[in-house]
Amino acid sequence: MNEAHYEGSKEKVYSVNGRGETFESILARRLQRRSLLAGAAAAAGGIVIGNAFAAAQDASPVASPAGIDDSLQFAAIEAGSGEDLVVADGYTAVPFLAWGEPLFSDAPAFDPSAQTADGQAKQLGYNHDFSGFLPLPIGSDTSDHGLLVINHEYTNPELMFTGYLAPNPDYTEGSEDIPELLVNTSQEIVDVELEAHGVTVAEIQRNAEGAWELVIDSPYNRRITATTPMAMTGPVAGNDLTKTSDDPTGLTVLGTLNNCSGGLTPWGTFVTCEENFHQYFANNEGLAEDDPIRLSHERFGLTSGASERQWETFYPRFDVAQEPNEAFRFGWTVEIDPFDASSQPKKRTSLGRFKHEAVNVWVTPSGQVAVYTGDDERFEYVYKWVSTNAYDPDDRAANADLLDDGTLYIAKFDDDGTGSWIPLVFGENGLDASNGIADQAAILINPRVAGDIVGATKMDRPEDIEVNPVNNRVYMVMTNNSNRGVEENPGTDESNPRPANIWGHIIEVSEAGGDHAATEFEWDIFLLCGDPADESTYFAGFPKEQVSKMANPDNITFDAKGNLWISTDGQPSSLDVNDGLFAVPVDGASRGYLRQFFSSVPGSEVSGPIFTPDNTTLFASIQHPGEGGTFDEPVTSWPETSGPPRPAMVVIQSTTGAPIGS
Repeated sequence: MNEAHYEGSKEKVYSVNGRGETFESILARRLQRRSLLAGAAAAAGGIVIGNAFAAAQDASPVASPAGIDDSLQFAAIEAGSGEDLVVADGYTAVPFLAWGEPLFSDAPAFDPSAQTADGQAKQLGYNHDFSGFLPLPIGSDTSDHGLLVINHEYTNPELMFTGYLAPNPDYTEGSEDIPELLVNTSQEIVDVELEAHGVTVAEIQRNAEGAWELVIDSPYNRRITATTPMAMTGPVAGNDLTKTSDDPTGLTVLGTLNNCSGGLTPWGTFVTCEENFHQYFANNEGLAEDDPIRLSHERFGLTSGASERQWETFYPRFDVAQEPNEAFRFGWTVEIDPFDASSQPKKRTSLGRFKHEAVNVWVTPSGQVAVYTGDDERFEYVYKWVSTNAYDPDDRAANADLLDDGTLYIAKFDDDGTGSWIPLVFGENGLDASNGIADQAAILINPRVAGDIVGATKMDRPEDIEVNPVNNRVYMVMTNNSNRGVEENPGTDESNPRPANIWGHIIEVSEAGGDHAATEFEWDIFLLCGDPADESTYFAGFPKEQVSKMANPDNITFDAKGNLWISTDGQPSSLDVNDGLFAVPVDGASRGYLRQFFSSVPGSEVSGPIFTPDNTTLFASIQHPGEGGTFDEPVTSWPETSGPPRPAMVVIQSTTGAPIGS
């Protein structure tokens, strides 16, 4: 049982066609050009500003920490691989809202030996990912009372249930084609898993001692799961490809799956992302080889035979051979009103269908909203969506369906540090019948193919994409791509500074005129992550011997000063240390001074960091702690001292009550 399957089999590559270049090849040419310019300037006695290539190769000090105006006042911790949470001196990190904690007084107490679907539907879900804090009352900037919305990306049944993995009697030591362990599931287990997916909305408040508490039986408390009915809205709603035996209208979907990152809207709703939906569907090979539906599913990596989870054994909707269209109903963004527990979630099809990572909503000067989102797969694309209508700050109801009408764009990065947003509109840029595109719905159902046609830039697993509220620039996280040059994948050459990008990088983008509805932008590399001792790393020009090592950036957020906070996913394999949380200034003399602030427990990733408005609390998710073990043989029991590990939030606060990082 490989945990990579649950997170999307990221070693696989589905993007092998299209006119677009890889970002690595563009970056290589750009850095080579800048290196030549730097040499010419040096010969002429000139100075080149922002020479990323030279800075990446030369760790000569440009400033000393003692002599800079540092906007972050904490001492970096050492990267670790220990059993416990570690946080910078002067701070506490306390587990909060763990898997199975009851939201209501009639919900059962958490008991891993007596789980039921009905009980799980009233308890915190599994594998916390994105988190968002919405102050109460609505529209205020309160920092001691609010709603916490939490994504539950997927389940690790081997950590949730005893005996889930059973020895295979046909296995012999050293066998490569025969699995050592077999899945031992049941409908009861699958039903619990369905209810453990989705979203939690929880009312929380800070008590007199400064500790955060759950408000049991709050009218806001809610679980949204893989069985919650939700509406499909926008251009794809009711399309023939969204119709199934159970829903011949194509307008109502049962549940949401693989809720990874997300975002909050200015009008007080929460948008959750459906990422690696492919893993839940089985038997794509049951369709004819030339069936366009099968080919579309292959582009997203749907399982050809039986799925690893085996949900199709109990629910035919997960069997592509029986219900070929069900998978087209997942991979969307879902808007939820956390202030109305009776409201129906809505899958907003105008934003496109892919393995969404992040939804960052930003109001443009014209009042339109721009939405940034990435497709988290190797060699896939970065997207932006711009609404047709303007946001109304004075009428919340007027924004209820704002996300149903707009234009989806895809990014193309050019060598000279400029780029463009290409509209994915039927009839433009080759998106027509000549390239097998039938209509706008076809583009939105499979934007990956549209990106191939228009020549968008193939990226290294686009993860979180966020606008810095202080400097107005966009920060795009690429977590890794070790597949370059392997088999049929795009190759590398000597000029490529990251031929096997196992550590990831972050791109800094300035939209033309500071307008996030613009179709042109400028870009630069902010971080080339990894071990500072490696010559390929780069930390915005800051002296590398003074920064923390960091790899596999995943989710980001910003504090009130505009400092970038980065959570990681993958450091145990790439740097042999636990994943953690890092902070780095993006402007001023300390720009690029990256420091580790927090370290998690074995087997986990850190995700979904979010501050309260006053910056005195930082919430973060500890996802899949103990991954690599089993229920019966756990590698950690965090946050308890015994039993199976439990995904949870962690609450980080200063011991003095001061804003974090100050």
